[in-house]
Amino acid sequence: MGTRPPADHVHHLEAFFWCPEAGISDVDRYAERAEELYRISEKLLARLSRKNRPDGLISIARVPEWRPQAFRFSDRSLVLVADGVEYAGNLGTLIRTADAANVDCLVLTSRRARPTHPAVYSASRGTVLSTPIVEFDDIPAAAAWLRSHRFRVHLADPAATGTYRVPRYDGPTAFVVGSEGAGLSRAWHAEGFDAVSIPMLGQADSLNVALSAGILLFEARARKEGW
Repeated sequence: MGTRPPADHVHHLEAFFWCPEAGISDVDRYAERAEELYRISEKLLARLSRKNRPDGLISIARVPEWRPQAFRFSDRSLVLVADGVEYAGNLGTLIRTADAANVDCLVLTSRRARPTHPAVYSASRGTVLSTPIVEFDDIPAAAAWLRSHRFRVHLADPAATGTYRVPRYDGPTAFVVGSEGAGLSRAWHAEGFDAVSIPMLGQADSLNVALSAGILLFEARARKEGW
């Protein structure tokens, strides 16, 4: 693994809300991390929560900001690039998947779903607050950043002739996955990177973007760690 830089904002809770009527009694371990603590009623909890069965806890936390120039990578480094992902739930699942595979960071290009969306937090199981996420204004800038750190970049493309099992993944490795509908932007293909595919053995011609990312990331991680 490489070296993760510190985030611009330390992970902490700006405000914490709790409802004792919901069965929450021990709030000390949460409250000590919050700048402000509020006790609320069941009625207010129902209005604030987006869940049918709220657990009695609501917090406000700032999503950390990470600087691309502060990262340091090694041959074990693994990066996931999400290009044009449209749905917040899928972005959250990608973040959770990236966390599970111990990626160095998630790179966003042509972003359409925002990391601060509530569905991203829910789908990521909170790992949006701990997974380094960097965003680039354009694809050439992201590609140049990856090249500057010696990454071997693999485009996930169902039409590719080479499968994901072929590469050795023995250096800094990055996978680029595209949007749910349109797939990868032409700008990524124009960068001249190799493409890999996951063989489809049934009637479907592709997998969900987060599932595809999981297969690719864990294959590379297994190779790097010698599983």
